[in-house]
Amino acid sequence: MKREELADFLRHRRAALTPAHHTARRTRGLRREEIAERANISIDYYTRLEQRRGPRPSPEVAWALSRALDLTIDERDHLFHLIGHNPPQQTEDLDRVDPGLRRVLHALDGNPAMVMSNLAHTLLQNRLALALFGDQTHYTGLARSGYFRWFLTPQERSIYPADIHAAQSATYAAAVRAAADLEPDPAEAEQMIATLLAESAEFRRLWDNHEVRLCRQETTSLLHPTAGRVDLDCEVVFSHDRRQRMLVFTARNGKDLRDLITSG
Repeated sequence: MKREELADFLRHRRAALTPAHHTARRTRGLRREEIAERANISIDYYTRLEQRRGPRPSPEVAWALSRALDLTIDERDHLFHLIGHNPPQQTEDLDRVDPGLRRVLHALDGNPAMVMSNLAHTLLQNRLALALFGDQTHYTGLARSGYFRWFLTPQERSIYPADIHAAQSATYAAAVRAAADLEPDPAEAEQMIATLLAESAEFRRLWDNHEVRLCRQETTSLLHPTAGRVDLDCEVVFSHDRRQRMLVFTARNGKDLRDLITSG
């Protein structure tokens, strides 16, 4: 059980909630007693958790806290990791085709795609992904991670328009926290996080928000040397163990990216 991180996470997620009745309050979010009531636990027990001195919650209490705090699936899984429990297994209807995966199925032919680890190591790129992003597979050490390069290598951002940098940074910081939960060997993730906290003020500021979210459906934009600005939608397909993911890009204006890149 990671007491300090759990307490910090609970406080931030509680502060992010909006009271049902908009009354004047000194601090934002819900009060501790409101979360305790939602989770059907005592206010003393919940207060001790936020003060880093409570006993480890059971899986049942972890579930209750995730519902009381309106956590997303990624945030819920992160809460279970902080407490020291295995996250719940997904029980969604596997026969129902996800709309995003259906789009990916029809977009694979002629669209940029790459396979990445959760720590954003690029493992494989197709031809169009190479044309858009350049070769992302040749890096070594911590620099293999696109997240690491984003915060500590200035030239990493050169192919992205300045107006999306802030949103991309927030997305990446949240993704780093989610990815660390999924790593079978946390040593590299811990080293990367420690280095980013030590060397990037921007990452430290975003990390303190304690947001956690895997990238699933994203939008981004690139500055291509011939095509100019290219606005993209990105669908993300995870492997069965969620340790690798495939990113497939489509042009937001519906154009064929092969024509856009070669004729730009």
